[in-house]
Amino acid sequence: MFSGLVEELAVVSDVTDISPGRRLTIKSTIAATDAQIGDSICVNGCCLTVVEINEQGLAFDAGPETLKRTNLGDFQIGTHVNLERSLALGDRLGGHLVTGHVDDLGVLDQREDQNEWSTFWFKVSANVARQMASKGSVAVDGVSLTLVDVEQDRFSVALIPHTLSVTTLGQKKVGDTVNIETDLLAKYVQRQLEFRSETA
Repeated sequence: MFSGLVEELAVVSDVTDISPGRRLTIKSTIAATDAQIGDSICVNGCCLTVVEINEQGLAFDAGPETLKRTNLGDFQIGTHVNLERSLALGDRLGGHLVTGHVDDLGVLDQREDQNEWSTFWFKVSANVARQMASKGSVAVDGVSLTLVDVEQDRFSVALIPHTLSVTTLGQKKVGDTVNIETDLLAKYVQRQLEFRSETA
């Protein structure tokens, strides 16, 4: 479990094909300080397991399903990524509960910059948008954000200068893909409503 508060803006140092998946190695300073084999680390909002620690950094294996459903398949050497170590019992929860299970690939549809502040609009599937509500929470590439406006197939978030500078979001351009995870509670509410409709 994660909070959506990015600890480190890291960089991909190696990408190796290991059919049918890929091994992604990420050069890290903060996350690597106490990392062990088997630890869960949130990489751009995707929960991955540390499988190797070497001079190039922390290595993770991403299977075909992960590569297909997230933007991890686009990673190249030099790609910047958001890292967050998993929560420990007793940690402060400054963001919201994030599982690291990506629900959808979103696309940056519109970017409105005002000085050092920005409003981003992301395009998502209508099914995922139904799990969102204004002032609710969403994780975008692992960053915990508050929803501003929600439409049928897109939503907006307001980004402060700090978020833009310490996460990958500041580097995003219109057309770039992002990993989207909706609020955990919203999933259960939607499923219960669907279940009631199916059994009515």
